[in-house]
Amino acid sequence: MEYVTLNNGIKMPILGYGVYQVTNEECERCVSDAISVGYRSIDTAQAYGNEEAVGSAVRKCGIPREELFITTKIWISNGGYEKAKESLRESLRKLQMEYIDLVLIHQPFNDYYGTYRAMEEAYKEGWLRAIGVSNFYPDRFIDLCRFVEIKPAVNQVETHVFQQQKVAHQYMEKYGVQHESWGPFAEGRKDFFTNPVLTEIGAKYGKTAAQAALRFLIQSGVVVIPKSTHKERMIQNMDVFDFILDEADMAAIQSLDEGESLFFSHYDPATVEMLTSLVR
Repeated sequence: MEYVTLNNGIKMPILGYGVYQVTNEECERCVSDAISVGYRSIDTAQAYGNEEAVGSAVRKCGIPREELFITTKIWISNGGYEKAKESLRESLRKLQMEYIDLVLIHQPFNDYYGTYRAMEEAYKEGWLRAIGVSNFYPDRFIDLCRFVEIKPAVNQVETHVFQQQKVAHQYMEKYGVQHESWGPFAEGRKDFFTNPVLTEIGAKYGKTAAQAALRFLIQSGVVVIPKSTHKERMIQNMDVFDFILDEADMAAIQSLDEGESLFFSHYDPATVEMLTSLVR
């Protein structure tokens, strides 16, 4: 496993396992499988409804807690200082842990400055090892970085070969914040797994299109958290550290970038109305 060093000195695996849309009933088995094949970073969220399963799998896995890196996220409905503070304690209880390695603000809505203050307080108390944000586009990302006491360690945003977040990446580098990808496979959209460019480059190294895509992001300095409920795919997604894409490969994949979301835009009023209505 390769690691990145966050801006507070904490080391984070560059490849982890995401549990978005994994049911609480299935999640414990999936996380147990992921840890058994070598994953040491697990990404969950309050909104996923599976923090308990993640915590149970971690508690039973036999791997020392300090060797694991656990991420969760505060949902919109828990925005604001008081609610965020209470929800952090609830996440800690559900995860059955004494500390959480990384907590992110899940969406840039509600009183996220109040939420961030609660996270800063918990960080100072020592039971959050790192704090950051998710889905913060450059405008809100820069604003937050300028006016908080503790700079975000991570910004997790939609990032894959069709939406490479080149501008956002530049600003994350400028402010010393680690870029993390959600949806590194674009959830299979646009025939992702049979894309001819990815397929050809993967075949050159005896790898799949998915492995080529993960390798591209890793070489671009982006942390990835691919999800699969199948153990053999988990193993395959981990098997991306024994080859290096050359400059021509990187350029070919860079040319796939369309610079637009395949899911939703936080600049779209209808999307904002939809997301913020989920807390009512």
